[in-house]
Amino acid sequence: MLGLRGLRLPPAGILLLLPFLPPPLLLPAAPAPHRASYKPVIVVHGLFDSSYSFRHLLEYINETHPGTVVTVLDLFDGRESLRPLWEQVQGFGEAVAPIMAEAPEGVHLICYSQGGLVCRALLSVMEEHNVDSFISLSSPQMGQYGDTDYLKWLFPTSMRSNLYRICYSPWGQEFSICNYWHDPHHDDLYLNASSFLALINGERDHPNATAWRKNFLRVGRLVLIGGPDDGVITPWQSSFFGFYDANETVLEMEEQPPPKPKVGKRNQVFNLWLLLLLLLLPPTLRLWLLQKENPAPARYRGLLLGHSGHF
Repeated sequence: MLGLRGLRLPPAGILLLLPFLPPPLLLPAAPAPHRASYKPVIVVHGLFDSSYSFRHLLEYINETHPGTVVTVLDLFDGRESLRPLWEQVQGFGEAVAPIMAEAPEGVHLICYSQGGLVCRALLSVMEEHNVDSFISLSSPQMGQYGDTDYLKWLFPTSMRSNLYRICYSPWGQEFSICNYWHDPHHDDLYLNASSFLALINGERDHPNATAWRKNFLRVGRLVLIGGPDDGVITPWQSSFFGFYDANETVLEMEEQPPPKPKVGKRNQVFNLWLLLLLLLLPPTLRLWLLQKENPAPARYRGLLLGHSGHF
């Protein structure tokens, strides 16, 4: 019913007002024709989740924005979400590439928990992405350091103070959780062993650091969501790029010290001798060693060795 200053008018009153109403109000309001102008939405789930976990979000988007194309990627479900994160970046990248190709105006990316790290790495290595909005929903962007139920289930005999012994080993880096385990009391071990988080955070130098930063800055908007009631991400400020210092005091994103990738003189000499030894090896053995030590899957080895990567 048409109202005037909050008052409801009877039908007869409305007829008396018709001659005085502006022309646009003389005609009944017709529903606006639907335009398929909403950008596609891509959803990436988190640890031990699946596409089924986001059925309610899918329904809500369909109700509030009819016609929106929403794709909840059904990859690395359940225990498969423990696969190394670089492997997941490769798989999700191959899944989102055709969706982006069919959306020249861009897409929105909603990534939950561990999926937020997968998406951030993907946006760093993907040269021609067209993500308009990247929504990181409760993701450990600066890492995880806490005894959550997930970790107690995976490592029942290890407390958080000892988990670095597992995670900062070649075997540990085969598990996604260890790819972003960030022990503030063993920073040197973290920087040397982390095959994922230290790289995408720019804490460990690599040839394509500048290119990754440029790729990520193609994102139109970055939305970070988190809160103290999270119950899983520890510290919860990691969702906003905050993290513990060595005293387990949380430093906000603005207070984080800049990365200082340095190599001591003794390590420089050691690396020089190692390089010379590698050059003396037969090419086949040298290639095998590089592939053996490189933490990224085949598609991403070029990214760490200084070549461009694309899908």
